[in-house]
Amino acid sequence: MSGYEAGFLDVALGLPAAQQPVIQLDYTHFSVLLDPARRLAAATAVNIAGAELVDLARGNTWRLDKRIAEDQQAGPGLYSRNSLDRGHLVRRRDPVWGDDAKQANADSFTYTNAAPQADEFNQGKELWVGLEDHVLEYANANQLRVSVFTGPVFRADDAVYRGIRIPRLFWKIAAWTVDIGEKPELRSAGFVLDQSPLLADIDLRQLTSGNPPPLGPFRCFQVPVERIAELTGLAIEQLMDADRYQPTPTAQPVGPHADWRELASRDDIVL
Repeated sequence: MSGYEAGFLDVALGLPAAQQPVIQLDYTHFSVLLDPARRLAAATAVNIAGAELVDLARGNTWRLDKRIAEDQQAGPGLYSRNSLDRGHLVRRRDPVWGDDAKQANADSFTYTNAAPQADEFNQGKELWVGLEDHVLEYANANQLRVSVFTGPVFRADDAVYRGIRIPRLFWKIAAWTVDIGEKPELRSAGFVLDQSPLLADIDLRQLTSGNPPPLGPFRCFQVPVERIAELTGLAIEQLMDADRYQPTPTAQPVGPHADWRELASRDDIVL
């Protein structure tokens, strides 16, 4: 398995560096930085060759990664008989390109690439899941190549369910290059998805198939990449420097999320 390639874009771009101990797991066209203490990925990274994408049937056969111990990854026990979905961190279709597309499709269904998400959060995903497509369309003049980094935000007060703390926020950073004169230039855009409204009224101890929790809408934001670094502790300076979203402080409301831009459609995205 080749894993994420730092030289995939015209500008070299390595994996994020985590503060906490992580295990790097390489799959076909993507890599996972697994936090064994949280039993979930701290970050994922995928290379997307838009011009080579292959249309394959979804499938739904999730499996544990046999390279690591079962108690280091959140497996089927977390998702059974309740209203939590196994949400792909690396979107299923993103690594499904080239001659090894079939293997990439299967690899995306490894539990290390899943995160617990309230079911309507995962199913009502048009805007969030469409972010990669939007960036690919924008990068059309640059061979449709994009690298995407995704993960949960780990907080100490995340609710515990079946031994796993359930993240409330998820983040995504897309990166691509543009030709500026004779030299390619890296560009990036950062996003946060908040599932707190969905989990706020859920008693996770009562999640059963016969007693589904109340669910509500989720919120998607474009945020400075710097904010994602602050939320996660990841070292992503190169992506911060390449950020296309530079809000004017005086034009923003006052508050801890003053520079978070809530998205209602793709037209709200700054690239």
